[in-house]
Amino acid sequence: MGEVLIAGMGSLLICIFLSPRFIAFLRVREFGQNIREEGPEGHHEKAGTPTMGGIIIFLAVSVPFLLLSDYDWRSIGVYLVAILSAVLGFADDFTKIIRRRSLGLSGRMKLGGQVAISLLLWYIATQKAQLPATLRLRTIDATVDLGVFYPLFIYLVVAGTTNAVNLTDGLDGLAAGCAAIVALAYIGITFITRGADDLALLSGCLVGACVGFLWFNAFPATIFMGDTGSLGLGGAIAGLAVMTKTEELLILLGGIFVVEALSVLIQVFSFQTFRKRVFLMAPIHHHFEILGWSETKIILRFWIIAAVCAASGFTIYQQSIA
Repeated sequence: MGEVLIAGMGSLLICIFLSPRFIAFLRVREFGQNIREEGPEGHHEKAGTPTMGGIIIFLAVSVPFLLLSDYDWRSIGVYLVAILSAVLGFADDFTKIIRRRSLGLSGRMKLGGQVAISLLLWYIATQKAQLPATLRLRTIDATVDLGVFYPLFIYLVVAGTTNAVNLTDGLDGLAAGCAAIVALAYIGITFITRGADDLALLSGCLVGACVGFLWFNAFPATIFMGDTGSLGLGGAIAGLAVMTKTEELLILLGGIFVVEALSVLIQVFSFQTFRKRVFLMAPIHHHFEILGWSETKIILRFWIIAAVCAASGFTIYQQSIA
């Protein structure tokens, strides 16, 4: 546990001490956020805020992890998925900056990148970490053998999680805070799991980096994580779920991300089918903004929901191995 605390503190301090220089670097080069025109009116004043803060997050994760890790295949798999997802996000962010618009990589390019990342995670999980191609249903104490469908299942976990975290990243500090809470739950999960010390170390680095980043990303944000951060954190959480066999529990552990993604799906389905909107705007945090809730109230309440979900998921996991 001592190494986890040291790694987490190291990640936090790296974020806090390097972020001011990185923010200044981005400002000089005018690497700022482009705000979509159809977004909430209050968000237009955030245009130009430095973005791609995910670079700092994963630098802060990488240094302590690479120095202290025992290089267990499970943790290496999660780390690679997180870094490659962050690289995919960086390409998306950089494209937006170059083109001066809120649209980045094409859907086809993102799909190809996520398929490749998912296949890498499947290979490491089954061939290197020797994990079975199964889905563990901890709520009913059952196991389902997925066989040849396991790579597809992993893709759904990776794509679903990365996109859900990306959708949540719409308010200052919302995604970083929720990701820190989920990663904290995974510290607990990996700490009570035999042979998962390296995964606990990586989870600690993720918590530290997210909390350190929040120092500058909390409302009013002086930097955004961008897709570099949101896709990278989503990839890390998806990898942790696969390597700990908690894919089912991820629905609860990352409950706030699920709610955000579902709100978009419901909105799109309702509008295309009935030409009616269920929410004033999706994702759902924008719905509450338009209702008149302050940004800080939405963020704090969503953090509370995220904490309740993560704690519930951890409790179920603990009971399943008792």
